[in-house]
Amino acid sequence: MDSGVTPSSGTPGNGSVGAPTPEDRPARLSVGVVGAGRVGTALAQALALAGHRVVAATAVSEGSRRRAEERLPGAELVTPQEVVAAADLVLLTVPDDALPELAVGLAATGVPVGGKLVVHTSGRYGTAVLDPVTRAGALPLALHPVMTFTGRPDDLNRLTGISFGVTAPDPLRPVAEALVLEMGGEPSWITEEHRPLYHAALAGGANHLVTLVVETMDLLRSAGVAEPGRMLGPLLGAALDNALRLGIDGLTGPVARGDAGTVAGHVEELARVSPAGLRAYVALARLTADRALGAGMLKPEDAERLLEVLAD
Repeated sequence: MDSGVTPSSGTPGNGSVGAPTPEDRPARLSVGVVGAGRVGTALAQALALAGHRVVAATAVSEGSRRRAEERLPGAELVTPQEVVAAADLVLLTVPDDALPELAVGLAATGVPVGGKLVVHTSGRYGTAVLDPVTRAGALPLALHPVMTFTGRPDDLNRLTGISFGVTAPDPLRPVAEALVLEMGGEPSWITEEHRPLYHAALAGGANHLVTLVVETMDLLRSAGVAEPGRMLGPLLGAALDNALRLGIDGLTGPVARGDAGTVAGHVEELARVSPAGLRAYVALARLTADRALGAGMLKPEDAERLLEVLAD
């Protein structure tokens, strides 16, 4: 199939001299969005900037309807079946748990999918989840943007330069790559069997980081710090930079030093102030000790004392 998709010379927000504007490019694909949420509208906007034409979308909640009207002004709000019928490229941007049922449901309706690109954005799944529509002739792609979307106007700009976890049949890899590049991203190829581990890693790193930071700010407020965010910003920024550049060699703090007495004090105080937070602290401290021991940063005898303090 000749998809007509070619890498664009521009990316979202790219205002370089000589770059073609959306009006200069032919409308190569008509795009439909099943699930006009934060991710779906951001990706559809990026595709529109690359010269494609967003023609239809589904929007159930009042928030998604408003988002679609604001960000996808040319899109008609219709049923999922009508979105598929109207589009050459269908974005399935629904929650992970709803995706298998959606694929089965679309196939069951008999809506024509032959030759259409059907793209989901779930990190959890590869292309196998789209087998019901693939058997009916659809061309399946899994394009997961590695970014958090808040529903704010800057979501579109966040696409520039990010990675996309991509799973695609070999014949469709050039198409997947072109679409990712047009949206301003960089493809990172993930095999079908590695999708669950890939997504677990991202969720553990990003989602749990938010929880950890919010918990830390709450503890600092309890300790009398008026502006915990201001205090934490430089420290957490440096810690993240150290981790990304140096790996475990960037580790500092009482666990890395083997200061079992200090850690015991932390455990005692957290048990009083935040029992739920204590459980997370203990689990992470154990993992930190294991990592530090494995890297040769922590002596075995120091690790043993730490683990005694951290025992249930």
